[in-house]
Amino acid sequence: MATVVSPFALTASRPLAPGKFENPRQTAKGEPRAQVALTGLDTLWFNTGTLCNLACTTCYIESSPRNDALVYLTLAEVETFLDEIAREGLPTREIAFTGGEPFMNPDMLPILQLCLARGFAVLVLSNAMQPMRRSEAALLALEGRERLTIRVSLDHYTREVHEAERGVSWDKAMAGLEWLAAHGFRIAVAGRQLEHEGEGEARTGYRELFARHALPIDADDPAQLVLFPAMDPDADIAEISEACWGILGKDPAQMMCASSRMVVKRKHEPAPRVVACTLLPYDPGFDLGASLVEASGAVALNHPHCARFCVLGGASCTAS
Repeated sequence: MATVVSPFALTASRPLAPGKFENPRQTAKGEPRAQVALTGLDTLWFNTGTLCNLACTTCYIESSPRNDALVYLTLAEVETFLDEIAREGLPTREIAFTGGEPFMNPDMLPILQLCLARGFAVLVLSNAMQPMRRSEAALLALEGRERLTIRVSLDHYTREVHEAERGVSWDKAMAGLEWLAAHGFRIAVAGRQLEHEGEGEARTGYRELFARHALPIDADDPAQLVLFPAMDPDADIAEISEACWGILGKDPAQMMCASSRMVVKRKHEPAPRVVACTLLPYDPGFDLGASLVEASGAVALNHPHCARFCVLGGASCTAS
């Protein structure tokens, strides 16, 4: 069988230099490593489980129909964290869900109704295919669904590139998006740029796609069309020291981990855990505890994704 090469695979680059991202307190050069304090828990993410109806070529979390490294969260487990938000008076505005494919979780619709009933804005990352379509009636029946946004993954604005990454899925994904739009759901799209494709070119391509399908998505709004940079954790990248904030003109409060955390439940672990970032559910260095209070400390930027995705890439998973 021929090897499938994803269009999002990066061209050969220097491997990560030895010594980098090893010490959470300092960089390989001995400089104090940058940290990000939690300014307030605006968004709480839940990973509903890594099982997915697709097996995308460069999925950062390796979701697939067989990967249950992160198992399904239950309604009761989600409710425990919502209760903690209320008990501690946390300033949480948004509850967000990622996977895997969230709609494969058998508790997904009751979980959504619980979050909406508690008054949160809710964001769900989905591929809008069969698992979601099986829940059409339940989605339409949700009370408060005007506060629900479903962000659909379209890896490119062309069928060819999207399907090189995700397999034969374009028509079903587009049909799911069109169904959501036709029934008045708030929708967004998560896309990616090819390595040598500028952001302007990518947004133009998506804008034309949305117009052809009469989708009410503003391609120039970074919350409605979220474009993610390519990520290769093995490629060399600069570490972020405390001095970098001033050098780069960046504010640590703008980083994703300044305002969000994610709940995961790893296979063979007895209870969910809270991690610093949606991108790092497995790394023990980013496991912050069993509760939101325990997870309220600062996060050391001790992973290539911290530099490539957040600080230098300027990307975020949140809806606003």
